[in-house]
Amino acid sequence: MGRALGAGLWGLDFVGGRPQLEAMEFTDDAFVLGARAHGENGAIVDLLTARHGRWAAHVAGGASRRMRPHMQAGARGLVRYRARVAEQLGSATLEPQGEGPAALFDDPLALAGIAAAAAVTAGALPEREPHPGAFLAFEALSAALLHPEIWPAVFVRFEAGLLQDLGFGLDLSRCAATGAVDDLVYVSPRTGRAVSREAGEPYKDRLLALPPFLLAAQSGLSAGDIAAGLDLTGHFLEANIFGPLNRPLPPARVWLLERLREAGRL
Repeated sequence: MGRALGAGLWGLDFVGGRPQLEAMEFTDDAFVLGARAHGENGAIVDLLTARHGRWAAHVAGGASRRMRPHMQAGARGLVRYRARVAEQLGSATLEPQGEGPAALFDDPLALAGIAAAAAVTAGALPEREPHPGAFLAFEALSAALLHPEIWPAVFVRFEAGLLQDLGFGLDLSRCAATGAVDDLVYVSPRTGRAVSREAGEPYKDRLLALPPFLLAAQSGLSAGDIAAGLDLTGHFLEANIFGPLNRPLPPARVWLLERLREAGRL
């Protein structure tokens, strides 16, 4: 019998009337989300790829002194992945690109930011499911981390983008109660929709604050805006993604908030 299904990576060959899974192979841009030592000198690496989503792979020599800096959360590279059978953990080579986290070594707060972003991404995204929006959001945050004055706001936008890509995007276009598009200052914690000042006034103690920078990139930052933004995205990450999985928000994200608070950045 000839080939019955040749659907990209997940094709099947029929040999002797029995389906045989094909080998899987791809090349893609990727960010490292995390890595752990495996065997004498290898590592199991969690990767966020541009076109294939989140993948785990074994990288031979990944725990070596030469490769260790490129296995840090936020490191970028060109990944070449191959698995003999699609269902199995495959192996990969990673060709480093750019400085990655090394460019942030003099900024511990920015390093905490990339670690938190990697932890949130790894915890939120299912494996082997394309999420190009998540990759683009992570890429934008990585570039912004070189600019201390703006990256905390971009981190909030990154989390909002992650929610959007997973189907839980916030609707900040108009007031959920009146349809007004002006003076939007609250968000409903139940629906994720914006609420105007006037409509929300009687219920403001039960609503989440909406910082202006989430409505317009040109809006300046005021005291408390970053804290409000992180409370907002954290609420929906917990309610829609981590809560249903019976998991708390990642400790790296909690630690980031503590570091931002200590630095007076909230």
